[in-house]
Amino acid sequence: MAYILVVDDEEKMQHLLSIMLVRQGYSVDRAGDGIKALEMIRKNPYDLVISDIRMPRMDGIALLSEIKALDIACPVVFITAFATIDSAVDAMRQGVADYITKPFDEERILLTVERTLGISRIIAENIELKQQLLDVSGGKEIVYVSEKMTQVVENAARVAASDTAVLITGESGTGKEVIASFIHFSSSRSKARFVPVNCAAISPSLVESELFGYEKGAFTGADRRTKGKFEYANGGTLFLDEIGDLSLEAQAKLLRALQDKKVQRVGGNQEIPLDVRILCATNQDLSKLVKKGTFRQDLFYRINVFPIQTPALRERIDDIVPLADYFLKQLTGGKPVRLTEGAVRTLQSYNWPGNVRELANAMERVMIIDNGEGSVTADTLSFLRASSAGAGLLDDLTLPPEGISLETLQYNFVKQAMEQTGNNQSAAASLLGLTRAKFRVLVKQAMENDF
Repeated sequence: MAYILVVDDEEKMQHLLSIMLVRQGYSVDRAGDGIKALEMIRKNPYDLVISDIRMPRMDGIALLSEIKALDIACPVVFITAFATIDSAVDAMRQGVADYITKPFDEERILLTVERTLGISRIIAENIELKQQLLDVSGGKEIVYVSEKMTQVVENAARVAASDTAVLITGESGTGKEVIASFIHFSSSRSKARFVPVNCAAISPSLVESELFGYEKGAFTGADRRTKGKFEYANGGTLFLDEIGDLSLEAQAKLLRALQDKKVQRVGGNQEIPLDVRILCATNQDLSKLVKKGTFRQDLFYRINVFPIQTPALRERIDDIVPLADYFLKQLTGGKPVRLTEGAVRTLQSYNWPGNVRELANAMERVMIIDNGEGSVTADTLSFLRASSAGAGLLDDLTLPPEGISLETLQYNFVKQAMEQTGNNQSAAASLLGLTRAKFRVLVKQAMENDF
């Protein structure tokens, strides 16, 4: 079922179009102008927008421009009077999918809608196919040569062929979502949506409405019916990241949805059947949470049918250099950047507590520090050595009972960094694990406070 937004400042036109579309099984929302429409589009993705051109506050042309700026795959069809044909033709050049002239008949409307949605589906399938080929081949994000990571990818490919529930565990930054995406795009559901949800980022009071959706008037501020993540992922894959952070109440509701394979929107009584594959991930030990009583044992058994553990980067040292090369090429647009032997030793000896995500950030920082020589040296990576050494130093630091002046401590570190690097601000910033911009702010603060 496609979701369509009708935008027109005439109530009668909104009503007429809605009746035509609902008869054909489409779900329709309405807005009286471009500003209201844009608010609705930002809250919920639509498959198609049908809009008048001439409207108060924000006209159709401006609305089209705003939708394009959102970078979402939502085609727009304009409705126009004969007198504004020139505007419609101009809009075609700007990216509108089609236009319909007034007066129009029902057949013309429905044919245009069907054709536009069909073209949109083909474009989406092509995009997903390209993503599938990149992910499955390891070309875009899965970069590995190590035996441990090879085993992970092989297991992911093996389980992708079925709808078996998968629990992906591992430290933060090890690529759990990448593996989940790989499983989806390697499966028979690859042409449908892959919907990631960060459970840790959802307020406990909003979990039910976020996952299952809600009806208009279900609670204060619910001014329209909204699909939940389950419904949005129907036919595809729902990826529940950091599932260990869900409350027991939310776990119970999630378990019911998985068992019954259907959900009810908050404030509604209609049961919506589900055909969704569930992939879950966590950086916690769920078996320990079960023993503590903070995670349901029955839910754990249901989601942990096929476990996959993503190794920490320090456990796949052979992948560090290929990953670093990959990130550097991404940052330079494909231009070669050489890693010296000293740089390789530094990268492979560092512990990488933030794993692959930290490595990616480190390579971005390297390109900021880079002097344009096209090579990365051990000196360029001095901030890693400082971070590693500093971690041990900070472990031994304790706050004295009488307290300390944090500003004075900060100034002393800034001063020592400048002395050790011969007043080279870039090198001093690296020594303290800071960007040059942040370091300059600290220097300025020290000068203003007359330290």
